Amino acid sequence: MKFETTIFDEPYLEFGDKHHHPDPRLGLHEAGPLQTPLGDAIRIAVVGNSKTVEDTKRYLDDATAGFPGKTEKHPNLHPDFPGLGNLNPFRCKFELAENAALAIPHVRIEAILKEPNHEKAVRMAVDEVMEQLQTIDEGTERPNVAIVALPINLIERVVNARYSPDGTTEQEDSGGSDAPNFRGMLKARAMDLRFPIQIAWEDVLDDSVIIPQKVKEATGRQIQDEADRAWNLMTTLYYKGTGRIPWRRMPKEGEFTACYIGISFYREVGGQQLFTSAAQMFDERGRGFILKGKRARTETRGRHPYMAEEDAKELIRGALAAYKAHHMNYPARVIVLKTSRFRDEEADGILDALQEVGTELRDLVWVQESSHIKVLRDGNYPVMRGTFVEMGGKGLLYTTGSIPYYGTYPGMYDPKPLLICPHSRSDSTVKTLAEEVFSLTKVNWNSTQMNQKLPIPIRAARNVGEILKYVTTEKVNSDYGRYI
Repeated sequence: MKFETTIFDEPYLEFGDKHHHPDPRLGLHEAGPLQTPLGDAIRIAVVGNSKTVEDTKRYLDDATAGFPGKTEKHPNLHPDFPGLGNLNPFRCKFELAENAALAIPHVRIEAILKEPNHEKAVRMAVDEVMEQLQTIDEGTERPNVAIVALPINLIERVVNARYSPDGTTEQEDSGGSDAPNFRGMLKARAMDLRFPIQIAWEDVLDDSVIIPQKVKEATGRQIQDEADRAWNLMTTLYYKGTGRIPWRRMPKEGEFTACYIGISFYREVGGQQLFTSAAQMFDERGRGFILKGKRARTETRGRHPYMAEEDAKELIRGALAAYKAHHMNYPARVIVLKTSRFRDEEADGILDALQEVGTELRDLVWVQESSHIKVLRDGNYPVMRGTFVEMGGKGLLYTTGSIPYYGTYPGMYDPKPLLICPHSRSDSTVKTLAEEVFSLTKVNWNSTQMNQKLPIPIRAARNVGEILKYVTTEKVNSDYGRYI
């Protein structure tokens, strides 16, 4: 077998005034977001206990002044957060909405902490948060986004430590744990509110708070310095609060109109039946559109999920209809990404749906998150991010690794590559697809660092699935901002 190795350049992103830069933070600082907000301020509500509500108010005041980064060794990895004054990175203000900061009474939190049944405690916590959010929603001044500031004692009691929404290792059926997931349940209940929500743990708002190690280890969670946290949190609040995107992939000259569809599978509550979830990302404008699929099938003992031919066709038809409604035309190219193998009947259904609307360029890509093959680099540092090895029609791609722009490797453990496996009926080469997958790792408006592992269609589909399992209606909210 012939091995050909390439190191892709760090993909560029597009910001305001068609400015481009590989670093989301510097790009925002220099040119502002790709889509500027309609108003001059993002109004923020907050729900928590009395302390986290005050912490949030203080944090927003501090963020207005800015935070110094850890610039001693790696200034590009930990830059200063410049604050929210004139010409701030988002070109708008962030302010608390009047009468929209509500604290859950201490006696109600105590009742949750004392509840011995885990599932009941989670539902009680969701009920209490939703009561406050609904009060804000029914008020006279509606916010653009609400922060749910979780106190540490509530985190320890109700956050499901057996599931990490940001985890990078997907089970065969993507089902997650059978235990009730606070985040998924709350996001599902909040779909009917007139504003999206952002969950923030107490240690994000208060440096003196320490989350127990057992909780952090179970969720794979790492706390960052103040400047890094501000970059990430304010970017997410901007996206959710305005409905506009901070940046997008830098379009290439002569690139065809295209949309990317990520497909993931999730189990319904109770773990009895698999469903399909899909998140569609509109490349031209960056909009994420959510679709809920039909029940999936499995090969053996509930493992290796797949879609029946007609269900796959219907899912893609729905994605194409949504695309046409938004763009007034069908895409010239469609790329479907999945973390499980495409069965022939799935591929037939997908390609039939594309043929019906005349989309001639089609790529079906199986993205495996682990591989027995690894690449080693001379010296002490891990391989470079962007390293690609073509291996007989498949490709090994390192989306994490050493980053020259940062001057270091920003991870804790040896990076693990993705294995890119195009379907035999795909139009693009594996190298072209790998470079595209690489660029899609940077479209994540929950993080401003350049060491993201998964491309956004797969990450989005996974986040969607962990929330859709708690949505009981057939029609779902299509706004991707409601799911992250």
